[in-house]
Amino acid sequence: MEKDEEWTLIVKPKSHWLDLHLKDLWEYRDLILLFVKRDFVSVYKQTILGPLWYIIQPLLTTITFTIIFGNIAKISTDGVPAVLFYLSGITMWNYFSECINKTSNTFISNAHIFGKVYFPRLTVPLSIIISNLIAFIIQLLFFLSFLSYYCYTNPTIHPNRFVFLLPILILIMAGIGLGMGIIISSLTTKYRDLRFLIAFGVQLLMFATPIIYPLSTLSPKQKTIILANPLASIIETFRYSFTGVGQFSWYYLAYSFVFMIVVLVIGIILFNKVEKSFMDTV
Repeated sequence: MEKDEEWTLIVKPKSHWLDLHLKDLWEYRDLILLFVKRDFVSVYKQTILGPLWYIIQPLLTTITFTIIFGNIAKISTDGVPAVLFYLSGITMWNYFSECINKTSNTFISNAHIFGKVYFPRLTVPLSIIISNLIAFIIQLLFFLSFLSYYCYTNPTIHPNRFVFLLPILILIMAGIGLGMGIIISSLTTKYRDLRFLIAFGVQLLMFATPIIYPLSTLSPKQKTIILANPLASIIETFRYSFTGVGQFSWYYLAYSFVFMIVVLVIGIILFNKVEKSFMDTV
């Protein structure tokens, strides 16, 4: 009599749109780490400067903003040195923009893998979020080096207890980037035009976020409009916690957190629905 075979994995069709199988992500954590390594290494592979670009990019952007918006346009920085003001916004913004830009191409960029072998599809966008976190840490350390100098030379710059909110700020920023990214990725399997709008849309969104200007320069009506952008309170809280200049609101930070939960749930559900049939449309 033949002995029954024991299977370590049984792949079944998802019977319900809320059947997300999120626990599979933990079981495939080794694969996520492999994707993280792939994403991190491949970005600047065969480049001369390699990972130094993680520092060069925000530095060049900061210098450009300082010259154009600080020296030419004379936009106020609330007394914060221009380099520190712009770099604080760019550091957080780069993490979000990289997350949404790269996760928005999940299905199209990985169609050759998805069509050959089974694994939880969410491991790919999740690995992008983690690999971008490594780049963010590098840029954060670069920002902290400037902060240390200005704390020593400028008595008006002083970090406060809200710096301990940094993990929460990163979590919210990552969640919004992941949620919006996989929503766009799910839609681009059918509507390819969206790919051409992503970079442009992210650029426009940057100007609706207090990166090149402080909230104090806005009228009450303008401030309300800008703070409707859930990224605005994250950038402002980050800048306030490290420089002591700016505005902080638990209300708007909670709004950003709720927005993150909503967009992440919608994104995962939509992603889960599309992955069942995306090979027919990609």
